[in-house]
Amino acid sequence: MRVAFAGSPPFATPIVENLLASRHALVGIVTPPDRPKGRGQRVEISPLAALAESRGVPLLRTEDANTEAALEMLRGWRPDVLLVASFGQLLKQPLLDLAPHGALNVHASLLPRWRGASPVARAIAAGDVLTGVAIQRMVRKLDAGPVCFSVTTPIAEGETAGELLERLARLAGEHVPSVLDRLERGEAQFVPQNDAEATLAPKLRKEDGVVDFRRPAVELERQVRAMTPWPGATCRLRLAAAVPATNTQSDLPSLGVKLYRVEAKEAEPVAAPPGSILALPNRRAVPPVDAILVATGGGVLRILQLQPEGGRVMTADEFTRGRPLPPGSCLIS
Repeated sequence: MRVAFAGSPPFATPIVENLLASRHALVGIVTPPDRPKGRGQRVEISPLAALAESRGVPLLRTEDANTEAALEMLRGWRPDVLLVASFGQLLKQPLLDLAPHGALNVHASLLPRWRGASPVARAIAAGDVLTGVAIQRMVRKLDAGPVCFSVTTPIAEGETAGELLERLARLAGEHVPSVLDRLERGEAQFVPQNDAEATLAPKLRKEDGVVDFRRPAVELERQVRAMTPWPGATCRLRLAAAVPATNTQSDLPSLGVKLYRVEAKEAEPVAAPPGSILALPNRRAVPPVDAILVATGGGVLRILQLQPEGGRVMTADEFTRGRPLPPGSCLIS
């Protein structure tokens, strides 16, 4: 089967790798243009574009695959099916109708749960224990087309959105060739979704990563995992010393911090206000303490790994050894 592919890394890359290793012919790839990254804002070729170029696969970089020029190029590829994964562009009807077998979307959730741009993060934040990959025929309504394939996998304890997305991408890649086999043989069964069971996964914003310590520790742990690697779970460390006692709380200096690895302790009563630092890493304690312990709106949050503004990711022990935190310091939104 001749397959045209539209997608972007990292989710799309393992799918393309498996297509290239299959008996199906990958006749072209559509992907967004390469964008500046990092502090230097250097434009680097994306892994998907690099893969296409290394294998001699025709490549179309475009901000809008619905333009007449883009449609003309895709028609020239003569695809039997258009396969889409993490593309991020709204496809209009001429593009959905371009191939005889239509357009199939590989989605990182168990549809109809978590339709939208950030299904992996939303599943973790909501405390879902299971997720998976679904392949559905694309229609003009967001992720609402009938499903021809799904596979389920548990969400591992402590798994971040980045780690889970990588695992789901590999899982999708393993199954895509056999789904195309069934489609080619006319054996694919498309089952309508139940719209009443649908939940939405809107695109993440930076504000979604702001940590509010008034929430229970178990919710904050899920938030940190869901927001890693992007947009990151952020807060500020307010240093209590350094200024005269006459200053108000809002006058105290603070440092931006991104949380990477945290654990929620049991929801035991905590008398201190949310955000209060209860204990610091102490290798001499019995038993040794390896985390910064913080009061929340329900239980205690153990911060194991974090990154100060302008610094590298480090363990809680490394962080506090190089930065004394006097009594009264706390974490704020």
